[in-house]
Amino acid sequence: MIKFALIKERKTPPDRRVVFSPQKLQELKSKFPDCEILVESSAIRVFSDKAYEEAGFKVTSDVSDCDVLLGVKEVPIEALIPDKKYFFFSHTIKEQPYNRDLLRAILDKNIELYDHETIVDERGNRLIGFGRYAGIVGAYNGFRALGLRDGLFDLPKVENLPDYTSVKKELSRIQLPNLKILLTGSGKVAYGAKEILDYLNIKKVGIESYLSDNFDEPVYCMVDVLDYNKRKDGQLLDKYDFYNNPTAYESDFMRFAKVTDYFIAGHFYDQDAPFLFTREDAKRKDFNINLIADVSCDIDGPVASTIRPSTIAEPFYGYHPKTENEVEYNDPKAITVMAVDNLPCELPKDASEGFGEMFLQHVIPAFFNNDKDGILKRAKITENGQLTQRFSYLQNYVDGKN
Repeated sequence: MIKFALIKERKTPPDRRVVFSPQKLQELKSKFPDCEILVESSAIRVFSDKAYEEAGFKVTSDVSDCDVLLGVKEVPIEALIPDKKYFFFSHTIKEQPYNRDLLRAILDKNIELYDHETIVDERGNRLIGFGRYAGIVGAYNGFRALGLRDGLFDLPKVENLPDYTSVKKELSRIQLPNLKILLTGSGKVAYGAKEILDYLNIKKVGIESYLSDNFDEPVYCMVDVLDYNKRKDGQLLDKYDFYNNPTAYESDFMRFAKVTDYFIAGHFYDQDAPFLFTREDAKRKDFNINLIADVSCDIDGPVASTIRPSTIAEPFYGYHPKTENEVEYNDPKAITVMAVDNLPCELPKDASEGFGEMFLQHVIPAFFNNDKDGILKRAKITENGQLTQRFSYLQNYVDGKN
């Protein structure tokens, strides 16, 4: 019998999300009765200990006899239990320096690590994540910044609202001015942001109309990588060529920047791809963007105005293009920036429910069907104190050679 545990989140600042809500955990137990599930007691989780107990689950402070430990954020080194299987966002697969010691400890403690980011199908597409809610909250936060900065309306913080339904209720009260909104991306993040734009009944327009026409209502345009990048040699190829040869491309983003008021960055960025716009681009007189919700939040990267992440407590800052310095978010010469890097934390209930649905659909069955689709095999980063072959590229990172 497999014994699962929902573990307490111990990272600071605290994260209220969880892999499974009480209701989704009941569904798991119903579908796979041949398992045991414990819930580690937590005072911060969005669902209370009592809610799990009422759903029929044992809540305890000791989960050391469980086989598979399910969490959201990184587990502090001192809290890791040796010889277990762990699922959490480890933030190590991109060789993040700040978590090198965490991966070393995982190897030393003979832990099997499965990162939520590495749970992919056979084509490499991610199967679970919080991207949709990052897009939803990011787009909302951008409108909140617009209302506060320009004195148009006063939206409350998402973290002070109970759920997504309440978010939409607040949005239904606002009146938007005429503005052009650009949304980049084609994944869960971008489509989460699109939900907000569509809920506000903002008209979606095509690229040519967006670039050349004037409107007497707010409009948005959703674009993908080949819309804002072009091959240096002028060839017109498919986006897989861009993914495989990003250095053969240069940015064509300025054609959008000239006409855009509010930019929502919902794209995935490859480190070898061209920047969307540089600090020099932002200095140009024809650079029109004055508000950016950077959901992707790559620091000092493709969106030049994102010079640091912001926080849920202080979500906005200003970027002064001429001085390249941070200023107040409402400085009239600044680009207003929203670059919160943990947006789904603001909607912990909805985000947890959505995450659990995906985890139950894609991951849990693999424990009971001999991993017939290779989900666990592809996701496993460490085994028997070693990196798995798929993640052997991390060895230099572990050894401190890069």
